[in-house]
Amino acid sequence: MDWLERIANLRQWTRSGTRAPHKPLLLLYALGRFQRDAEGGLRYSAVEQDLQRLLTEYGPPNKTTPAYPFHHLVSDGVWEVRTDRGPGSPGSGVRDLRETGAVGQLTPDLRAALRREPELLGRVARLLLDLHFPPSLHSELCEAVGLELEPAENQQPAATRRQRDPRMRELVLTAYEYRCAFCGYDGRIGAVPVGLEAAHVRWWAFGGPDEIENGLCLCSLHHKLFDKGVLGVGDDQRILVSQRFVGHSPAAREYVVALAGRPLTGPQPGVRSVAAAHRAWHTRQVFHGEPRPATAG
Repeated sequence: MDWLERIANLRQWTRSGTRAPHKPLLLLYALGRFQRDAEGGLRYSAVEQDLQRLLTEYGPPNKTTPAYPFHHLVSDGVWEVRTDRGPGSPGSGVRDLRETGAVGQLTPDLRAALRREPELLGRVARLLLDLHFPPSLHSELCEAVGLELEPAENQQPAATRRQRDPRMRELVLTAYEYRCAFCGYDGRIGAVPVGLEAAHVRWWAFGGPDEIENGLCLCSLHHKLFDKGVLGVGDDQRILVSQRFVGHSPAAREYVVALAGRPLTGPQPGVRSVAAAHRAWHTRQVFHGEPRPATAG
């Protein structure tokens, strides 16, 4: 059985690039638990809060529940659910999952394969990360679900990989003249830029093209905040800052809150700004909450 192919083809609700990372997040969480206890199951009532936090942190802005993937992942052949009454899920209702003592677990065949091929766990985890999340979030997501991956597992299997354009970073950084589009940071060590990255506006994992019109040159801090939905870009090419962001230190106010309403820095003349379709996708699928009003001054 090709587990990687099965994982790559999880049944997910899709429409116009809508993000639905419910099943991938549940699987990543289950893989992290498998590393610590290969035979232990996940009682829904015990892990519900953990899974809800993951969905809130790494899922789309709309409200959702972990009961959905806990029940529906069974249909993908990698997950099983049993209750106090016996095998089988009671459905996707939160109350039913709680009251029947529902316990979920990777299927016996998958658990056996993971024990037989220890490197498979890392390959499955990397596949889930690459297909559903931007690289800037991979390390912290692994930490959030308790996954420990070996360095050798950092490469995605070629058979499941959509080829990235290796020129993307240089094209985007050049277009923005090696300055962060949000704060103007332009640090270098000698002639080499440091702390600057090419961010995809529409995530590469969701069909975002390797093109300048889908890219922003951002410093490492603002790239992470952009991918976490704290920052965004409005229709007028001005910076959005989520009202959900809280920071009381002078640094938080200066480097995040004060960005609200500021125009983007760049790109240089003759280069088209971020395409409206990509901005709209990011606002719908990544940006969290309502934008703060522009700061005075």
